[in-house]
Amino acid sequence: MRRFLSPRWIARHVAMVVLVGTFLALGWWQIGRAAGGNALSYGYAFEWPVFALFVIFVWYREIRGELGDPTARAPAKIREPVLRATLPVPSRPVVAADPAEAADPELNEYNEYLAWLNAHPDAKPADYRRARAAGATIRTSGPSPE
Repeated sequence: MRRFLSPRWIARHVAMVVLVGTFLALGWWQIGRAAGGNALSYGYAFEWPVFALFVIFVWYREIRGELGDPTARAPAKIREPVLRATLPVPSRPVVAADPAEAADPELNEYNEYLAWLNAHPDAKPADYRRARAAGATIRTSGPSPE
């Protein structure tokens, strides 16, 4: 129990006593105001003792943590990230099985956009819009002509 008499712990004990005393005094003050006709003070008269109980709860948890298993206080080890194999990227566009889907120009444009993003992983969506606005042909697969 000598560890709870260190300067660090004495400061914690004093802080707990001061906070609990202050919160209970503020609760008593709010009870007096509520009795004087301030209806809002009834809520505060309940709230301040709850704050005092919370301070006692945190102080108790700190003591229990100090008395507990020293290995339980050690921070958790950070696991190394697991590298997963990526799936192969299809070299040709996927053809829709439903002819109604193939005839949808909005879907085709969106699929072209996704294929372009897949072929240019470091590019931003604005790069695609600039390439379309410049009238460049959008290559989605295959080797570059350079």
